[in-house]
Amino acid sequence: MNTLRKKPVVRRGKNLTDDAIEQIVRLLDGWEGKLTWETLIAAIVTRLHCEYTRQALHKHERIRAAYTLRKESLAGHRDAAVSRGSGPLADAMARIARLEAENQRLEAENQRLLEQFVVWAYNAHTRGLDKEFLSQPLPRVNRDQTAPLKLAKKATGKR
Repeated sequence: MNTLRKKPVVRRGKNLTDDAIEQIVRLLDGWEGKLTWETLIAAIVTRLHCEYTRQALHKHERIRAAYTLRKESLAGHRDAAVSRGSGPLADAMARIARLEAENQRLEAENQRLLEQFVVWAYNAHTRGLDKEFLSQPLPRVNRDQTAPLKLAKKATGKR
């Protein structure tokens, strides 16, 4: 008898949202074993039920940086690999490894943001913008602004 396995439903990946990027980056933080774009894409399909191409993933700076950082981290830990057991100690070791990877990624992201801030500060300075001007609060959002327009449309019967 020929038994067919049901393949999980995989749809084209919608545009990557901030939430999806965050999930992918966290997936990379806890990655164990060999890391390739193909294995990452397969893991994303399993977790998000969407398939993205390597090019789509590589286009996003956070994913690309997290991938590179984790790949380097895994290459450096091959010699210091500990045998994986089971039980609370192994779980704690795995959690520590994931948190260290996350911490390393967040430090790298923070450094990139600080570098971007320096560029913005320099560009603002060259345009004569001072700290007081740049620190002005955002204007309040007037949420009642569209209310008169809605009333006018109701009165005329237009939609």
